[in-house]
Order: sequence, then structure tokens, then C-alpha cells
Amino acid sequence: MNQPPASPPNLNPAAPAAGVISIRLPSSSPRVTYTLLAVTIGVYLLQILSQFLLGFDLLIALGAKSGELIRDGELWRLFTPMFLHVGIVHLGFNMYFLYSFGVGLEQRFGHARFLLLYLLGGFAGNALSFLITPVPAVGSSTSVFGLVAAEGIFLYQHRRLFGAETKNAINNIVMTIVINLAIGFSSGGYIDNWGHIGGLLGGLIFTWFSGPLWEVEGIYPLLRLVDRRGESRDMIVGAAAVLFIFGALVLVAFFRPLG
Repeated sequence: MNQPPASPPNLNPAAPAAGVISIRLPSSSPRVTYTLLAVTIGVYLLQILSQFLLGFDLLIALGAKSGELIRDGELWRLFTPMFLHVGIVHLGFNMYFLYSFGVGLEQRFGHARFLLLYLLGGFAGNALSFLITPVPAVGSSTSVFGLVAAEGIFLYQHRRLFGAETKNAINNIVMTIVINLAIGFSSGGYIDNWGHIGGLLGGLIFTWFSGPLWEVEGIYPLLRLVDRRGESRDMIVGAAAVLFIFGALVLVAFFRPLG
């Protein structure tokens, strides 16, 4: 994947001065991203330890997405797969993209909203996978695809603010999605593409309704960016939409005859 630029450094709001006006973008320490990286890597080390001590991967056995076991009531398997991986390469790719997309997104979304985005993307991916395919699955790529979708929606909603470079950045994201889904569908079932699609949809829905919406306020040259959406208030709308839609898919999967 090629990581598109998070955002152009210069903004061009209406202002009395000619040319491009530079405004400092919001920034904060991406501590949630770093915590997710540490937790996921720590879980993988525990997986290795269980294989060494027990001869099998206990955490995979307890937490992988399994349609049969979810129907038996083990609903945590709709969330736990996003912290499990089947090898160092699998882990490495997902952690690379978590870091690449997560740092910038967390700075723009805020800590709580970013964490909710990550968890809802993982849930949405596992829910759609549960509905469509019986194949067991693990991996944080469901959540990572949610981050990719969130980046695209954020740039689209701010295309006038960021200017001409936004189109190229969005095109890069679309190509990233298309290439990775094509690889998934050509893998012969080895890659859980339905989980990726679910993660994309979850991240898209959440960001469309609850992602930050910046506006430029103030009098030139004292301009600042203000988020029209309250992080704690408006993010409930997007979270409720994702939980309702994908929760309904889980219910459909529960009551659908097995075949």
C-alpha cells in the first residue's frame, strides 16, 4: 500500500490576502495508536508462548472468528480477532498500516473517537464475515480497512478546505482499496476479503456521521480550525449506525439456516 498524504500543509479559505494561507493543523500524541500497537504485539507474543508451552495456539482457539462458535454464544469472537494474527508477516503488515494511517487519523479524530473507529471497523468486518463465510479468520486488517475508509471520507468531506491535492490523495486511497481487494479475491479464500469489506463499510459509516468536520474561523491572519462536531456527542450517531446495521447482520446470520 502507498500511504496517501494525510493532508496538504496549506489551506485556502476565503481571506483578504491573495495566495495560499497556512494554518496549523490540530495535533496531539497518538497514544491510542501506540497502545493498540503494543497490545496487539503483546498478544502475538502470548500466542507464541502458548504454542511453545501447550503445543497449540490457545488464544486463536479462544478468540478466532468462528461462525459455529459465535452461534453457540461466544459473541466476543466478533471483536477478539482484530488482536490475533497467524504469523509474523501477517502481524507486520497490519501493524505497519495501523501506524501509517493511525497516527494522522488519531490527531484529527481525537483519542476516544479514533479508538471507537478502530473497534467498530473490526466489529463490522467480523460481522459481515460471520454472515457470509464460515471460514475461521483472525487479523486486525478489518480495523485497518476501517481506518483506510475513514481517511478517504475525511479527505472527501474536506476537499474544499484542502484544495486540489485532495483529489490525488483520494484516488490513491481508492486504488489502495481496489488493489488489496483484488489480491484478496484472488487468494483462493486464504484472505478474508468479506472482513475487509465489512471493515471498510464500518469505517465509512462511522466517519460520515461522526468524523471531524473542520471549519475555518477567525479574522485573517488570526485563523483557526474548529470542529463542528463534538467528539463525545456526535460520535454516538455514527457508532449507533454501525452497531445497528452490523448487529442486524449478526442476527440474520444467527437465524439463517445452515447449509
